[in-house]
Amino acid sequence: MQVSVEKTSELSRKMTVSIPDAVVQEKMETRFKTLAREVKVDGFRPGKVPTSMVKKLYGERVRNEVTGDLIQSTYFEALQKQELVPAGHPHIQPAEKEEGFEYVAEFEVYPEISLDGVGQLQIARPSATVSESDVDNMIEKLRQQKKTWRDVERVSQAGDQVTIHFSGVSEGENFTDGKVENYKVEIGGQQMIPGFEDELKGLAIGASKTFSITFPEKYNSEKLAGKAAEFEIEMIKIEEPVLPELDAEFIKAYGVEAGDVVSFRADVKANMERELVQGLKNKLKNAVMDALYENVVITTPNALIDQEIQSMMQPYAERAKKMRLKLEDLQLPRDMFETQAKRRVALGLILGEIIQKNDIKIDADKVRSVIEDMAKSYEKPEDVVNWYYADKNRLNDVQQMVLEDQAVDWVVSQAKVTDETVGFSDVMEKQ
Repeated sequence: MQVSVEKTSELSRKMTVSIPDAVVQEKMETRFKTLAREVKVDGFRPGKVPTSMVKKLYGERVRNEVTGDLIQSTYFEALQKQELVPAGHPHIQPAEKEEGFEYVAEFEVYPEISLDGVGQLQIARPSATVSESDVDNMIEKLRQQKKTWRDVERVSQAGDQVTIHFSGVSEGENFTDGKVENYKVEIGGQQMIPGFEDELKGLAIGASKTFSITFPEKYNSEKLAGKAAEFEIEMIKIEEPVLPELDAEFIKAYGVEAGDVVSFRADVKANMERELVQGLKNKLKNAVMDALYENVVITTPNALIDQEIQSMMQPYAERAKKMRLKLEDLQLPRDMFETQAKRRVALGLILGEIIQKNDIKIDADKVRSVIEDMAKSYEKPEDVVNWYYADKNRLNDVQQMVLEDQAVDWVVSQAKVTDETVGFSDVMEKQ
């Protein structure tokens, strides 16, 4: 076997593999002899078909089978011989040759990554505490989650839940399939496209209104993205929110059996502090990832970006399947995923280099600690811990997360880190 490699771009390689004719013929002869014992041909007893006839009948098929097997058996051997590690799947094409067999494999390789600049990275490490006003805000959110609605006869205002009939037209085409009836919208809930909910303020029951709005440029329907639309709405019902009292019944519903406000506030604060620890960790990790992506120079293999885009599109494919549609019917543009996919791939390669170069091994104690922390919010934590350790795939997911965290810790230990104090909401609102 002869192997030659041509560098066609920074990451692209064109590998030509040539296999002597003697090897091809030997494998074909072996296959012909096997076929001669197996095939049935009119006029010949089983096992007595002449090899010459088998070659005439099955020559092309046998050659295709043999060359296919040769590709399978020699491709990875050729890669090892050339000390190449492909990124993604190769494109393999047989070459025209009178004798023997030759094929060309085109693929990308992994980029070389320099970590020399990691020590110069500027990273801000956040710190925060849970204040009493933060607890007040959280309790208010919990009350909002339990709110009910009460009919009112006044005009609509921010915070109300309204029931409307509406229809929409863009470029002369109705895109709401006629009129949508009895649709509930919470004004200020950011349920509709920007500007729509503002138009629902100040209307009485029975009022009608026509208004124009432009869809966002990145709207999930390519047909409507960036387009102007005219809506007609009719106000059917107006309801105002009613928040529950902060009484024993409300408090006990959140698992505080004492039922008093002091115990409830202490329980809420304890939960917030646990969430804050994870939130600060995530915020620091994001800062590290941003710094790595912006400062570590890397050429990202297109094959890996394509694979990541396919992975990111999988939930949409499953959703389309449930709707009895094809993924193509959703008309999802590639650039909707490309930027994020490129970032994910680049960071994965950079972290992989950090782990390899520094021989970072999974810390089993940290894995156990992470699993126990995740289990704390369940009624029977030990059962949850056992559930993770009972399945290799579940445990592997946590191990990989911990390994990534260990790589982040290494970056923090090397970089120029400054501490900054931030508010609880600054940490948690973007989680």
